[in-house]
Amino acid sequence: MHLFTCPNCRQTVYFDNSACGQCGTSIGYDPATNRMVAISNVAPYCTNAEHGACNWIAPTGGLCIACSHNETVPDISDARNLSDWQTLERAKKRLFYSLIRLNLPLITKDGDQERGLAFNFLADTGAEKVMTGHNNGVITIALAEADDAERERRRTEMGEPYRTLLGHFRHETAHYYWDLLVSKTDWLERCRAVFGNDALDYNEALKIHYANGAPSDWPQRFVSSYASSHPWEDFAETWAHYLHITDTLETARSLGVSTEPKRDHSGELSADVDFDPYRTTDTQSLTEAWVGVSVMLNELNRSMGLPDAYPFVLSDPIVGKIGFIARLVHDQHT
Repeated sequence: MHLFTCPNCRQTVYFDNSACGQCGTSIGYDPATNRMVAISNVAPYCTNAEHGACNWIAPTGGLCIACSHNETVPDISDARNLSDWQTLERAKKRLFYSLIRLNLPLITKDGDQERGLAFNFLADTGAEKVMTGHNNGVITIALAEADDAERERRRTEMGEPYRTLLGHFRHETAHYYWDLLVSKTDWLERCRAVFGNDALDYNEALKIHYANGAPSDWPQRFVSSYASSHPWEDFAETWAHYLHITDTLETARSLGVSTEPKRDHSGELSADVDFDPYRTTDTQSLTEAWVGVSVMLNELNRSMGLPDAYPFVLSDPIVGKIGFIARLVHDQHT
């Protein structure tokens, strides 16, 4: 994500800001121009701004392009639900930033019930726990995931190295785009050649994965152990990492990040992000830059006593899979 400026005083502002800290101008994100604009009658806030859940504009009034995909939100008369929903929306807006930057199709259920994308944000009810997942274009996110402590508990219980709200959004949206862009298209056989035969029984594959764990050589072939469970999950995990990489590299580029460790004689850890990560299909440049930036991020986190920001290794087969995702995405607007 790149840095933004106030339309009034040109001070640096950030994606989540609703007002400029320098001059106080009310501002909102305009997805049509990818910039912050002053709130006005021509560029009013999305309706959800009144709940503190959105800072995007909706020129036609009503809901913005991101909030128009919401199907169910929690009971926001409950203060905790409201706070958790606001947290979910901040993560979802970062997802939509990427989807828009990549020119991916954004179809609402109102526009096309069969091919549309919708979100349900649901709270647990009594003993019934909400499961995060995707089904026929509807992505359900458990409201409990907005709680840092609960999400960390689940991460530890599942033995995961990484679990974030934004990661959930990116992963689950991949299942939607597999249905939309791969299934029943010319890309299906090419996808199977890279990720494997998705016709394998999905539920049975998950049972085997949870019973036996990932194969011992999974780090050489899959970006995560969960990716080894079924080709659909391999695709979804790889898609999520492609979004992690492109958006973080754009952020690094906007900040002028360049890494060139003095003791890195091979140059493998050097990174000068001098290209637009959202526009390139050059996977080699993308992943080479990412190695340098991710090592820097991990070392900075360690200096602060925090876990690695990116606790993953990209082997050649994984880089090849990321390249497939990049080609698939960019094929949609060529």
